[in-house]
Amino acid sequence: MLIGTIDTLVRRAPAIVAAAARDLGSISLGLRFGDGSAAVLEAPRRILSARREDPPLAHPVEVHFDDRALAMLFDGSGTAASEALERSLDMRGSREDLLTAWRVFALLSQRASGLRAVQAIWVAYRIAKGNDAWTPPAPAIPPKRARGAAYWKPAQWPALKWLEARHPASVELLKRGEPVLAPARSLWNGRDAHSWQETPDIFDNDVHATMASCKKRVIAEILKLVPNSAPQRDLYQLMRDYVTREGKGLRPTLVLATCLAMGGRVDDGVRAAAALEMFHNGFLVHDDIADESTHRRGKPTLHMLHGVGLAVNAGDAMHLFAVDLVLSNLATLGLARTLTLIHEILHMCRETVEGQAIELGWIRRNFVPSRNADYSRMSTKKTGWYTCISPCRVGAAAAGISAPAELDHFNEAFRLIGIAFQIQDDVLNLVGETALYGKEPLGDLLEGKRTVMMIHLFRTAPRATVRRMRAINALARTAKTLGHAEEMLAAMQRVGSIDYAVALAHRLANSGVARFERDLAHVPDNAGKAVLRQIANYVTIRTL
Repeated sequence: MLIGTIDTLVRRAPAIVAAAARDLGSISLGLRFGDGSAAVLEAPRRILSARREDPPLAHPVEVHFDDRALAMLFDGSGTAASEALERSLDMRGSREDLLTAWRVFALLSQRASGLRAVQAIWVAYRIAKGNDAWTPPAPAIPPKRARGAAYWKPAQWPALKWLEARHPASVELLKRGEPVLAPARSLWNGRDAHSWQETPDIFDNDVHATMASCKKRVIAEILKLVPNSAPQRDLYQLMRDYVTREGKGLRPTLVLATCLAMGGRVDDGVRAAAALEMFHNGFLVHDDIADESTHRRGKPTLHMLHGVGLAVNAGDAMHLFAVDLVLSNLATLGLARTLTLIHEILHMCRETVEGQAIELGWIRRNFVPSRNADYSRMSTKKTGWYTCISPCRVGAAAAGISAPAELDHFNEAFRLIGIAFQIQDDVLNLVGETALYGKEPLGDLLEGKRTVMMIHLFRTAPRATVRRMRAINALARTAKTLGHAEEMLAAMQRVGSIDYAVALAHRLANSGVARFERDLAHVPDNAGKAVLRQIANYVTIRTL
């Protein structure tokens, strides 16, 4: 249950995990449960993780739980001081470390308990254990003031009932019956009007569900615009292909979340988000042709399926329809906001083609830069702007923000986050699971992409190795084999290029999170800003 809870939080609410990891620091926390199982809670690289420990080892800080204590912690039926019993809820360690551990538990129970995915794990565990283990004993003397029959009935979970009554799915921020951005949900103690442990008014959205919901909403907007007339087979079906393929939904989510964070409505940002998604898919079609890629999002690329000519034309059409989507905001957002959107999107496109030119030029000249700064500049231009920075600026513009100084608040935080995100994508191409990554394995090496790993390899490997790697890069894409790519990957692993890139990505991501909190401190906490915070922290704990 513990491991499942932490893994779920890593995927769905990384801001919670990041906050808990910051509190836990370097402490290795031993956990002992009433059924005899044991686990360790740690935060290596500021990423919270839980693992089984069999047999259990001694730790400087240990916490013992039984089912009574677990019920008390989740339902908040009492304070720690009144409920602590030996081997039931028993904490051992130094005073400072125990206070740290308790802060971590308080944060997790208070903030994670509002996520339905976490509740499902605890409900399943509770059912498996049986109601008796979780039902609080009836009071010896009935209280003078009724606390509500639901609290004492077996098979009832007051915290969940109250959460559902206060924040039912039917009243979340909806569009056509689908949640787009869920509001905050916090745990109740089952009896009183307030939690027994107060926390700041923080919004913890399920980032996984939010991105899926935002992407679905934006795709529906796109598909409304794509004609049902001819030529379907050779144009419009091709456009629908890339748009409807599986993807993270990062850009649409950033647009809608920023629009909401800056005082706009979800509807204000939908057309702009759809335009960015159309531009993105058009870029992907053309990139795949330029890079001679064979797979995209787990399927053959468009030019592999239909030929280069039809694929190029479909990419051109996506960009045309993207412009149409931007201009369609005139009727709903007015001239000033629409002009700001046009300005932002044109700037995004210029940065993107400049970045693409830099990388393609390196590949054509068989040049590998020696500095990380060169990669950062190329990556920021090629993917950083249209992946992270521009979606935020476009969302703010849709909400009515046009002052350059206000829009610039997003730049540095999401520049750092964007570079970290791209480095992680580059690493995943080399060592990630193909089913999760969705692209050709080792495709970046076959295409000659100038990644941080390649730059590090050329900077640190022996001269003979560098000469061999340069000769491989000089081969045409069609002349390279998987053996060539595996040879280069092995060379990277020998000199530690993969580990170097992972460490660099984490440093950049953590710096980006810090800049996010500082540069956007003036924006009040709300459901939209919560999603931005979750995405910022998502990069710091993304699985590699």
